[in-house]
Amino acid sequence: MTTPELAGYLACVLLAGYVQNLTGFAFGLVLLGLAGVFHLASIATLTHVVSVLTLTSALMRFRHQRPQVAAATLTPLLGFSLIGVALGAWLLNWLSDQALGTLRLLLGLTIASSAVVSLLPTSQRERLSARWTFGAVGLMGGVLGGMFSTAAPPMVFHLYRQPLALGLVRDTLIVIFAANGAWRLVVMALESRLSWPVLWLSLAAAPLVLAQTYWMARHPSPWPEATVRRVVAVLLVLVGLSLAGPALFS
Repeated sequence: MTTPELAGYLACVLLAGYVQNLTGFAFGLVLLGLAGVFHLASIATLTHVVSVLTLTSALMRFRHQRPQVAAATLTPLLGFSLIGVALGAWLLNWLSDQALGTLRLLLGLTIASSAVVSLLPTSQRERLSARWTFGAVGLMGGVLGGMFSTAAPPMVFHLYRQPLALGLVRDTLIVIFAANGAWRLVVMALESRLSWPVLWLSLAAAPLVLAQTYWMARHPSPWPEATVRRVVAVLLVLVGLSLAGPALFS
């Protein structure tokens, strides 16, 4: 990776971390999308890096405070998402080896559709959804997490509709994403899929992620979360189409 490419990669990391600290999700979507559009690294390498950085950010965030999680939703979400992560990781490995164009197409469509989902109205329910729905959402999110380290879209949409405090939802999501990231790294290590570029890119970005998480925890952003969501959604749609378009027509 050349110096300009490294600078571009670190800029993508900072933007992704900013969005993550504001909303509790979208780190992987932003980093994978932007870095993928500019061909800064392979999709497989970037997804491994996202897992490392997501776990690093979560550990920093909860270093001095215990996360407040929604216990009724955590067990089915986490249990089924771990199963999905293993399935998604297998799909990523197979597509990386056999159909790289299809992988870029799926990533682009995932990013664009996730952005659209984030803009859908999420009227809060009066009571918690049935327990099986959390398992189903966890499995879907886990597959996306295993493939692209982006388990957020189905989980975020479902959890934000529940009658739960926003802080509780955010901490629950971060805990699940961190656990998924750790499990995903274990699965990839067992299959010998972790390489030097993954370690190098993770080490280069980790200090930025840690410093940014520390700073934003003490200096909340003045931007309204709703405004950030809209801007990020538009950006992700453009990025997703930029990835999917060339892959589709090639």
